[in-house]
Amino acid sequence: MRNWKGIQLFVLVSTGAVLTACASNKKIGWLAGTEQHSKWGYYSGEPVTRWNPDGRTMTLESELRYTDPEGVVWIAPAGSVVDGASIPRYLWSIMGGPFEGKYRNASVLHDVAYGQRNRPWQDCDRMFYNAMRCGGVSAVEAKTMYYTLYKFGHHWKFPIKRAKPVKYEGGLVARAQEIPRAIPVNPAEINQAREWIRSADPTLDQIEQRADTEAW
Repeated sequence: MRNWKGIQLFVLVSTGAVLTACASNKKIGWLAGTEQHSKWGYYSGEPVTRWNPDGRTMTLESELRYTDPEGVVWIAPAGSVVDGASIPRYLWSIMGGPFEGKYRNASVLHDVAYGQRNRPWQDCDRMFYNAMRCGGVSAVEAKTMYYTLYKFGHHWKFPIKRAKPVKYEGGLVARAQEIPRAIPVNPAEINQAREWIRSADPTLDQIEQRADTEAW
């Protein structure tokens, strides 16, 4: 009888240890997810939107706030009107509409940033990449979007001292100057870049370099 009680006690202690370990592992996993999330910044609030009568634009009814990895806060204020136009339409067929899926919030912030134009477009596109990753978009998809925006996006002048020269029509111009992007989006180039991104896993700087050196 004494041995049987000892066995029962052993089983109870062992079961308790297993349950404690499981709970501990779940907690560790949650913390790891939080750390991974913070690598790309974090959102504050969830956008509430309503479709407008024109059938193609939406109005934000609540503020959307995003803090990027550098601590810079990006705000899409309540009342902002967005339509996804800051993202080349060709990508909609690949990634889905700009207000669908995991990059919806990033798309809203990017639309507002492009509409305000109070920061360099380079910073807006970097924010878009980080915000997409924060929302769970894969590296391949986010980097493909970044490449397309960098090469085919609608850019503007911004007087910044850190401008770097880029190749345009056989010459070099400062990146801060407005560079006409009259050429249409080239699906073949985007698909090729996507395969390169998938196999090489380039940095954003390497993606910019590729876009700069490709023939216009």
